[in-house]
Amino acid sequence: MLMNSKQRWMGGVVLLGGGVLLAALLLKGKEEIHQNNIRSSDLVEQVQQQKKNPQPEAEPVMQLQPLTVDVATEQRLLEEQRRAREKAVAEQEARAAEFLAMQQQAEAEAARKAAEEYAALNAHRASQQSSDNIPPELVEDEKAKQKRLADDAKKAEAEKKAAEQKKAEDAKKAEEKRKLEAEKKAAEQKKAEEKRKAEEAKKAEEKRKLEAEKKKAEEAKAEVKKEGKPNGQWMVQVALAANQANADSIAAKLRSQGYKVTKSPTSKGVRIMVGPAKSREAADDLRKKVNSDPSLNTKSAWVIDWVPLDKR
Repeated sequence: MLMNSKQRWMGGVVLLGGGVLLAALLLKGKEEIHQNNIRSSDLVEQVQQQKKNPQPEAEPVMQLQPLTVDVATEQRLLEEQRRAREKAVAEQEARAAEFLAMQQQAEAEAARKAAEEYAALNAHRASQQSSDNIPPELVEDEKAKQKRLADDAKKAEAEKKAAEQKKAEDAKKAEEKRKLEAEKKAAEQKKAEEKRKAEEAKKAEEKRKLEAEKKKAEEAKAEVKKEGKPNGQWMVQVALAANQANADSIAAKLRSQGYKVTKSPTSKGVRIMVGPAKSREAADDLRKKVNSDPSLNTKSAWVIDWVPLDKR
């Protein structure tokens, strides 16, 4: 009985010491998380304060380099601090689970040793005394006690296995969470890269179109300068109306006869033309047709190399 009490006392001391160490680990983890949160808040507040109230320029000797932290850097620092806090908490939880398993193993070992010593003591007593001298109720109590001790040992072993299983499951969940976060981050980076490439391709295409249009305009301008007209702009001027009403009347008459009419205001009136023709010869044939058309009643049409205002 004395050895059994001693083993129980040792088990209680181990349990008490384990509880104190576990509490210390948890308090230390909370303090580290709190300190990391305070440092993160101070960093963000410092950056925001410098953005709102920039420091005035000092003498060249006393000038300090300004803190240059953009939004992306702030986010990266906060993300690194968050991962560090999560890692610290996970490590503390792993240490606590490991210590709990060790404590349960120590309790089970103490219970096993107590059961063995008690069984040896009973065997020694049984060898010295006759079974007739032991009251039946004591024999029954000893059996119940042995059963209880065996049940305690089984329970401690089951708890140990459950703790190890939980530890393995927690480690697996943490690994899965880390993989999911890594995959999510990789997907976001890929999406951002694809968006950037699409924007660059779009800008390159727009630039190419602008350069092509610019080149085309320059070629057209060079052609005008070279020949005095753009390609296909030979026109036949039919009349020069004094006002817009007369010009609209003449244009309507020409359109009714199937001519393509163009009006161009000038300082002396509104010019009414038909065409364009692709060559000087074609424009001359169109002039002859207009002058010989009896429905138009005009003999003064002539060919001009007309250039629109937007191409001059």
